[in-house]
Amino acid sequence: MVMMITKPLVLTYLYLLIYISLSSGVILYNKWVLSRSHFNFPFPITLTMIHMAFSGAVAFVLVRVLKVVAPVKMTIEIYATCVVPISAFFASSLWFGNTAYLYISVAFIQMLKALMPVATFLMAVLCGTDTPRCDLFLNMLLVSLGVVVSSYGEIHFNIVGTAYQVTGIFAEALRLVLTQVLLQKKGLTLNPITSLYYIAPCSFLFLFVPWFLLEKPAMESQQITFNFWIFFTNALCALALNFSIFLVIGRTGAITVRVAGVLKDWILIALSTLVFPESMLTGLNIIGYAIALCGVVLYNYIKMKDAWASSQLPTDVLPEKGRLLMKVSWHFANPIKCLRLCPSGSSLRILCCSSSEGSQT
Repeated sequence: MVMMITKPLVLTYLYLLIYISLSSGVILYNKWVLSRSHFNFPFPITLTMIHMAFSGAVAFVLVRVLKVVAPVKMTIEIYATCVVPISAFFASSLWFGNTAYLYISVAFIQMLKALMPVATFLMAVLCGTDTPRCDLFLNMLLVSLGVVVSSYGEIHFNIVGTAYQVTGIFAEALRLVLTQVLLQKKGLTLNPITSLYYIAPCSFLFLFVPWFLLEKPAMESQQITFNFWIFFTNALCALALNFSIFLVIGRTGAITVRVAGVLKDWILIALSTLVFPESMLTGLNIIGYAIALCGVVLYNYIKMKDAWASSQLPTDVLPEKGRLLMKVSWHFANPIKCLRLCPSGSSLRILCCSSSEGSQT
């Protein structure tokens, strides 16, 4: 049977193409800006702060000036107990994740990001939003084994860069879990614009302290020249990526976005070896990543199956904790239902609990 080519179908594939292109492009752009052998701006905190300032300013204009969306009812208590801790871990994940670009290749970073389900599961168990299970534990072992094999095959393995990336992954995982636990208890729902409106300024302030202590002195001693167009286009691409993710999820759904994320990862790994010749892949790299990817796909399948099964149960027969676990499980399997600030490699991520790239974008 011949599939009819319709306008909605064309738009769907166009959105997917834009998402994959922007996601890969932003990561490669960030690497190029930070790399000492290319643009030579080795200040990841500064780059992240530029992203936060830009996204916060755009969100402010959209919310307060153009009134595209209305702000949520935000009290000082909610801001202090929810937005502040989430912003702190968000800023930390961006800081550590972008710093990793200074030490390890884009390809190896993407392989390490396969650990995101492991980190998320562990943080969810520690925070009480998930329970230890044998099937998920074995799945986490499979992912971890793949990452270890991939790391063993990395020619330019760097322990500092690896430590930065893994720390950033766990900070991001904790942010995702906190987003669910804290915001759901307050009954808040943030769309991509309001997420940036509240989170970006607070994250900027958290990043200011390490920037002032670590990067400001070095920037003054090196007399860095600020290229407006480079940083403007970099931040603009990252912001466009956020909205493309929102459009794709809204038009296709969680499963399609996850499949597109897997395809994007392979494309990005291949492209990075062409754009950055110093990035070399080995057989063990590919085998290890393939093993880890099988674990990630299996993890996504298990979570989606659990979410579907939970959604069939009447919530009035579940205890309060059961209802919370059901919500968290459903959000992890359905990005459009939750908050996400995206994309791996991007400092501007729409708050969401599930990342085909990670998350990790």
